[in-house]
Amino acid sequence: MTGADVTATGGPAVRAGTPLTGPPRAVLAVAVATVAVLLAVSPWYGYHRDELYFRMLGERPRLGYFDTPPLTPMIARLSTTIFGDTVVALRIVPALCTGVLVVLVALLARELGGGRTAQILAAAGTATSVLPLLAGHTLLTLTPDLVLWSAVTLCLLRVLLRGDGRYWLWAGALCGIAAYNRDLIVVLLGGVGLGVLVAGPREVLRDGRLWAGVLLALAVASPNLIYQATHDWPQFQMAEALRIDEGADNRAAFVPLQIVLLGPAQAVLCVAGWLRLWRNRRVRSLAVAYPVACALILYAGGRPDYTGAFLLYLFAAGCVTAAGWRWRKTLVAALAVDAVVAVVMALPVVPATSLAGTPVAAVNEVARESVGMRDVAAQTARVVNGLPAGERAGAVLLAGNYGEAGALRRWAGEFGLPAVYSGHNELWWWGPPPEGTRVVVAVGYPPAGLRTVFARCTPAGRLSGMPGEEQGVPITVCRDPVRPWRELWPSARHYS
Repeated sequence: MTGADVTATGGPAVRAGTPLTGPPRAVLAVAVATVAVLLAVSPWYGYHRDELYFRMLGERPRLGYFDTPPLTPMIARLSTTIFGDTVVALRIVPALCTGVLVVLVALLARELGGGRTAQILAAAGTATSVLPLLAGHTLLTLTPDLVLWSAVTLCLLRVLLRGDGRYWLWAGALCGIAAYNRDLIVVLLGGVGLGVLVAGPREVLRDGRLWAGVLLALAVASPNLIYQATHDWPQFQMAEALRIDEGADNRAAFVPLQIVLLGPAQAVLCVAGWLRLWRNRRVRSLAVAYPVACALILYAGGRPDYTGAFLLYLFAAGCVTAAGWRWRKTLVAALAVDAVVAVVMALPVVPATSLAGTPVAAVNEVARESVGMRDVAAQTARVVNGLPAGERAGAVLLAGNYGEAGALRRWAGEFGLPAVYSGHNELWWWGPPPEGTRVVVAVGYPPAGLRTVFARCTPAGRLSGMPGEEQGVPITVCRDPVRPWRELWPSARHYS
């Protein structure tokens, strides 16, 4: 890195006339290798509960669902249609997204003045961080978020550093698309917008293309926004439910997970990156945006990983600074250690049969909820098959949560399971069992509660052999609801 790469304040230089160039070949090699590794391990373990839910939602395409916008369920639908109805098929897009993310973070480093070394460091550090690996191994709402938010950040940098207002339009289009995945993109935009107002450069707000970008974002996102407005803003209702259900735990884990989400060595570079951004007025708004986002997420009780895209651009900025450190070899060694830990923690390296009780299961919810979901269907099928033939023909399944419902739906054909109903989140809106249904095999519902709405309920066992939350869940056979289903169904609704 030369003196021409930085301003007098030590921050990244404004390079208005610098032509765009592709990333170094080494960056592309890192991205390709990351995709290859993620595809290779994609069949290990099994479906995560969210993947089964998205697969289920994708069977009924909508402009929106009560607890999630439509993008991730649509990815699930397209993946199973094009590549087949397998866990590997669902994980092709996540792997490709992470490859793109690796390149994007390297490009962020380049925009901030980083040369070849900084870009390779950014790519390698991203490819071996916990959060990108989790998002690349499993289809989660986090998966498209990291890519879309990082692409928006790249556009913002090109506006702030190059003065190229054309990227307001690109940012607007990307924000509109991001709204179909999670409305949280407004946290990034609000944080950066506040940063520009407080720290500048305010002249970018006078560019008419900014407002054209805003209108473009609203136009692209309008079908989803119309869905939200005409359904009493379900995303706000879900946010409130999550705040009540998980808010305290999320706040307690927030600060430690800011270090764990990428890795301790990467966290050091995030600090260096924040300082680098703060020292340059052109990009100080991005430094302001991170604590603003943290404050909003803490207040709302949101999950710590909502800051993932912020941490990635801080890391990219830190790589630009670290490229000039004398003790760079020590840093690379620390990143290598983090890489080993990240692979063990984020990818299905520990054998599934040994996962329960390990630190990986304790820390990584994605891992523990990806083992045993097929057994949910298999063990429920044994109960269904044990019913008298006359009852089995008219029985239905009642699932306590969307993960159980998704598992029962996924393997219904293999195990000969009846129709699945659930009062959880979006599935409640799909309606109750048909009137006249007398026999229900309930999975995940407390037997005491079931006895208040059925004339007879008999315990039929508990799920076993799973490291996640399905371990020990009751299976209950209930007969003869005490009231019509249309009257019982409102009380079955629960959001979490």
